[in-house]
Amino acid sequence: MLEAKNISKSYENTKVLKDVSLSIERGKICALIGPSGTGKTTLLKILAFLEQPDSGSVTIDGITYKYPLEKSQKVEAPWPKVTVVFQQLFLWPHLTLLQNITLPLSARGLDDNPPRLQELLKLFDMNHFVYRYPNQASIGQRQRAALVRALLLNPEYLLLDEITSSLDIEQTAIILSQLKKLGSQGIGILTITHLLQFAHEAADKVIFMAGGEIVEEGGPNILLTPKHERLSQFLSVLKTVS
Repeated sequence: MLEAKNISKSYENTKVLKDVSLSIERGKICALIGPSGTGKTTLLKILAFLEQPDSGSVTIDGITYKYPLEKSQKVEAPWPKVTVVFQQLFLWPHLTLLQNITLPLSARGLDDNPPRLQELLKLFDMNHFVYRYPNQASIGQRQRAALVRALLLNPEYLLLDEITSSLDIEQTAIILSQLKKLGSQGIGILTITHLLQFAHEAADKVIFMAGGEIVEEGGPNILLTPKHERLSQFLSVLKTVS
C-alpha cells in the first residue's frame, strides 16, 4: 500500500495541502477530483517522492518516512515501483517518441524492444506516428507516448495527472480499459481527472479535494449522490460546462 497521513505543504505563505490523508491499494483505482489549484498535483509529487511535505508521513509497502526528515535520514526514491505521468509529459525534444518511450529501459540496461512494447503501440494505435519527434506530434499523441513509457516500467503504483485531458473519446475508452486491466493485475493507480464519467466507470474510490483538503471520499456513487455541499457545487459546475 502507498499511504499518506496528515500531509501538509506550503509554498512561501500559501498553504497548498492541509492535513491530507489517503491510501492507494494494490489492485485498486483511485480517482482524485477537484477544482484547479487545490493541491492535487502537489500531492502526486509527494506520493512519488519528488517533493517533501512540511509535515506528515508517507508509507510505501511498510516503509514509513516521517516529515520533516531527520538530518541523517535519506529517502530512497522508489522508481520505477512508483511511476508518475504528469501533464507536462517531460519528453526529450531531440528524441523521437519511440526513443523517449524506450529511454528508461536503455538507461537501466534492459531490453528496449520487449514484446510488451509492440502490444502497447498497437493498443494505443501509435505505429503510424511513433517515429515523429514531440514537436511533430499532437498533444494527444505525446500523452500516449508518456503513458506507454510509464507502463513499460511495470510499476506497482501508477500516478496519473490528467492523462486523458487531450485524448478523444476512443482513446479515453482504451485507457479506461487498460487501467482496469492494470488494476486487475495488482497495480495500484491514482489518477487525477476532470472527467466525471471516466472517474465513475474506472474508480474503486473517488476522492474530492478543495482548498487543499479532502472534503469527501467514497465509492464512485458519491458522484451521483454527494453528501457534502462543496462537492455538489463542484459537480453542478462541471455538468454546466460539459
